[in-house]
Amino acid sequence: MDTLRDALRSAAIDQMNTDGAHDVAHLDRVWANVQNIVAGEGTGEMRVLLAATYLHDLVNLPKNSPDRRRASTMAAEAAAPILAGLGYALGEIKQAQHAIAAHSFSANLPIETKEAAILRDADRLDAIGAIGIARTFCIAGQLDTPLYDIDDPFAANRPLDDKRFAMDHWRVKLLGLGEGFLTETAKAEAQKRLDLMYGFLDQFAGELDTPLPEYWKR
Repeated sequence: MDTLRDALRSAAIDQMNTDGAHDVAHLDRVWANVQNIVAGEGTGEMRVLLAATYLHDLVNLPKNSPDRRRASTMAAEAAAPILAGLGYALGEIKQAQHAIAAHSFSANLPIETKEAAILRDADRLDAIGAIGIARTFCIAGQLDTPLYDIDDPFAANRPLDDKRFAMDHWRVKLLGLGEGFLTETAKAEAQKRLDLMYGFLDQFAGELDTPLPEYWKR
């Protein structure tokens, strides 16, 4: 498996468009999450999961791209020749492609296999907790997005807009991810990571001397 992992990792490094939140370090973290979930659940085809993990962001489009919802499907298509070249059977390729296409939050595709559920959970875990906090602000810097609206940091009297303000993304997406995990192992880990985020949020609001609206609270 180590040799196969190295080959998949090299293919990802060569072909994926990286940013500060979607790079080979992200792939390595997702693979660690995948292994922890498999250990906790006692299920999962590791060759398929290894392939899907390292190629799931092969096509990575900016958060503000109009084609963002198609990125995971495009990544699944791009993965096929790589996997064929590494000796994957057609059935394995199809399974990996489904997991890749279905992992995306924005694509909102149905989950049809346990491997797809595991990859989606593993990828979403990397969007929350300490790493999730760091990734939020890394992407904000890349997109030149302000951290928050100085007049209304927590959208108490305006619509949420995570394309304009980084903190809005927490309420639009990240704080709600805990409801969508599919495996018991990931659900338990997600609650720990969300605990950290809510603690950060309380500290953040305190430093701004701005009360959190009720709809931001747990």
